[in-house]
Amino acid sequence: MVSRMIEPNSVSDDPLTPLVFLERSVRVFPDKTAVRYGDRSWSWREFADDVGRFAGALQRAGVGPGDRVALLAPNVPALLAAHFSVLRLGAVLVALNTRLNASEVGYILNHCGAKVLLVDPELAGNVPRSRAALTADPLIVNLEDPVAGVMGRPCEGPSFDEFCDGAEILPSSGGIDDERRITSINYTSGTTGRPKGVMYSHRGAYNNALGEVMVHGLTRDSVFLWTLPLFHCNGWCFPWAVTAAGGTHVMLRVVDPAGIFERIAIEGVTHFNGAPTVLLMLAEAPEAQDVHFDPPIKVATGGAPPSPTLLARMQQLGVDVTHLYGLTETYGPHVYCQLQPGWEELDVDRLAEKLARQGVPYPIGAHLRVVDEQMNDVPADSETMGEVVMRGNNVMQGYYDDPDATAAAFAGGWFHSGDIAVVHPDGYIELRDRKKDIIISGGENISTIEVEHVIVQHTAVLECAVVAFPHEKWGEVPKAFVSLKPGASATQAEIINFCRERMAHFKCPKHVEFGELPKTSTGKIQKFVLRGR
Repeated sequence: MVSRMIEPNSVSDDPLTPLVFLERSVRVFPDKTAVRYGDRSWSWREFADDVGRFAGALQRAGVGPGDRVALLAPNVPALLAAHFSVLRLGAVLVALNTRLNASEVGYILNHCGAKVLLVDPELAGNVPRSRAALTADPLIVNLEDPVAGVMGRPCEGPSFDEFCDGAEILPSSGGIDDERRITSINYTSGTTGRPKGVMYSHRGAYNNALGEVMVHGLTRDSVFLWTLPLFHCNGWCFPWAVTAAGGTHVMLRVVDPAGIFERIAIEGVTHFNGAPTVLLMLAEAPEAQDVHFDPPIKVATGGAPPSPTLLARMQQLGVDVTHLYGLTETYGPHVYCQLQPGWEELDVDRLAEKLARQGVPYPIGAHLRVVDEQMNDVPADSETMGEVVMRGNNVMQGYYDDPDATAAAFAGGWFHSGDIAVVHPDGYIELRDRKKDIIISGGENISTIEVEHVIVQHTAVLECAVVAFPHEKWGEVPKAFVSLKPGASATQAEIINFCRERMAHFKCPKHVEFGELPKTSTGKIQKFVLRGR
């Protein structure tokens, strides 16, 4: 039998876009609560009207397909709505890191050529005041927050209410003609130079959102607390995933343990996401004493490998942690630690060891390898290290206006993560380090993650980071930067001896420095700052 190519047609080929998720939830759950923020709530019908009015206002302001719309705001409803309003016009969303300074914000606005910037008054000081510094010359809209009552010196321009007043409410059913049209540009942290703009497509966002629904068990009854910044990889695509499931978004302007525990109790939260630092904050909070959530709360963590010690503590709290791994270039998560039958019967510590591995690919992005410098797969022996490379539906379209960086990242037909890992005999990967973080001491490779996971087992240690320190004989040796728990004490000798009792001596830190650890806005420890010391 000879098969033949079937030409695409309008009946069987509908471009993939996350916009259909909102259209469906409005149709299926029009009166169900879609969004809650403070004491306010919106049904799916009301939220869709706000999205449509926002889109109509942008269209009235001249925004069309391909134009860039930037937002500088915490996790407020307008930023959630922008994930649909901007896309509805075929325009491109640029959600800005809320901790950037005015120079960094100005660079991104100019680089992407933003046509409109919506900014929360509390963050207005992070926007260049000189119009000469903004060569993109965006229309600036002040995104006031009446629920929080946060005030600040606004930028020159209309308020959000004035901007949207009288605008046509566009229907949520608007189609997209090309599923590879760009939905958003997410800028990297720029720790080794100027940030790069990572481009997501409608197709990729659609697929990754469905992956989140599958992996995290999102349903109509899910209540999702927004602890993860929406600006970070578009909230790992959860704005679209929770909407696809018809769940409820609970917005959270400020992340603090007391506020999180309060929202969990008031809203009946079932899911939230965050870096291991956020989980550590919760574990150490006074509100966590004698708490055990039943039913358990499902939490996805990523951004840095969580230690088995932290994962065991989460189990005690009644928090089921799914360990994710990915990058801005992979829409956030590309890999997760899939539970295997029988793991639930393991004791807490053994289960935590399993969950600390990064795991296997998402169902919608099944291509994952660990390779040597010749692009050969490393053996699955839990020891041989190589670089993690990926390809598939949830890999970026490329870097905006940077063809050279795009070509380098896609060398050999795979996206090169820059992360070093091993492969276990069961096929699960486990990160050992970033390429730049591996310590080579006397010709031996030392994984800083392995050393960190030992140090945090010490009862006085809250968290730590290990970096390379120059050494005349060995080239470099590990140095540990340690943050202690409140009221706890420890000495350099105690930490070093603790490690020497638990691992090969050449891997143990030769120096220990105590103090607060520098972090990014998403909770990652900034090792480049520590190396600079």
